[in-house]
Amino acid sequence: MSQRPIYLDHHATTPMDERVLEAMIPYFTQHFGNPSSTTHIYGWESEAAVRKARNTLADAVNCSPEEIIFTSGATEANNLAIKGIAEAYFDKGQHIITVQTEHRAVLEPCHYLEKLGFEITLLSVQRNGLIDFDELEKAIRPDTILISVMAANNEIGVIQPLAEIGQICHDHQILFHSDAAQAIGKIPLDVQTMNLDVVSLTAHKIYGPKGIGALYIRRRNPRVRLAAQLHGGGQERGIRSGTLGTPQIVGFAKAVELGLGEIESEGKRQSRLRDYLWHRLNQLGGIHLNGHPTQRLPGNLNISVEKVDGSALLLGLQPTVAVSSGSACSSVKTTPSHVLMALGCQKSLAYSSLRFGLGRFTTTQDIEQVSELTISTIKSLRRATIQL
Repeated sequence: MSQRPIYLDHHATTPMDERVLEAMIPYFTQHFGNPSSTTHIYGWESEAAVRKARNTLADAVNCSPEEIIFTSGATEANNLAIKGIAEAYFDKGQHIITVQTEHRAVLEPCHYLEKLGFEITLLSVQRNGLIDFDELEKAIRPDTILISVMAANNEIGVIQPLAEIGQICHDHQILFHSDAAQAIGKIPLDVQTMNLDVVSLTAHKIYGPKGIGALYIRRRNPRVRLAAQLHGGGQERGIRSGTLGTPQIVGFAKAVELGLGEIESEGKRQSRLRDYLWHRLNQLGGIHLNGHPTQRLPGNLNISVEKVDGSALLLGLQPTVAVSSGSACSSVKTTPSHVLMALGCQKSLAYSSLRFGLGRFTTTQDIEQVSELTISTIKSLRRATIQL
């Protein structure tokens, strides 16, 4: 069997941690009941597991368990947050503020609402990927009902100052939503100190199962109202109907528990490996770092390479390295990354970008091998360009 590529695409998804799988297995086989079945032990077992998981997620973001709603993932959570608030607060206003560099799971629901008559303001970002507070303040109107800002960007890893943004939202009595799919278990999240009202989460970015996510919805100061987007059996307080996937929920909670337990040590380890990779690649010259140099996820390195074809660069790294040029959700598109273009990146550089996503199982040996191959591939492509 041939050796599999070194996996450096952890922003797209992560391998499930074996400890997570171990926690899930009993709920596929032995404790398989529907948590809504209240008349027998099979239902009670599953309901207890869901309750325990809900407590774990609540502790992770400093909220009450009743404020956690389970969804199929961050995309559904984002849609529920944005569309649900738009519908519930329609009588108050039809203006929403978000950022040009958001994930499509935020931008597309906003574009949909535009077709229904809502007005959407897309904030620009500075060259380092951070928003400008003055621009945010100026964008706020009397009819603004929601501000949505991603916690950590899925392409460039930039971490937005949520506490400061949350204070602005709180001062203006505007609801604050954050897509924290890339942040949970990697950086501290506290909905109280950050004045967050609604937060989208997912499991598969932190070594948990795919197909499960959650939405934090504040219940007091203020109590956030959401219009349900799925209707059925009334699960999750009627906000998100559908039979709960107990194994996935158990796995989600276990992944969060493990992530928080290792958040400091693993953050330092990944930062060290990332910085070493950047140091090696930057020695080539003509390499541009995309996003803030330090205010970014520990495992993220996004670069643009001068004088090479982006497709040829990716092809040259295969099959040794599994890496991407941007969001996995946009990889089939031929247009340059909307995130890099928002940074002011030249189109040619946006096309020749690489997103290295380091993870829990990335080793020093992996980074040594990847740096050597990337350097040799870039040199080879540049020589070929000169000869042409």
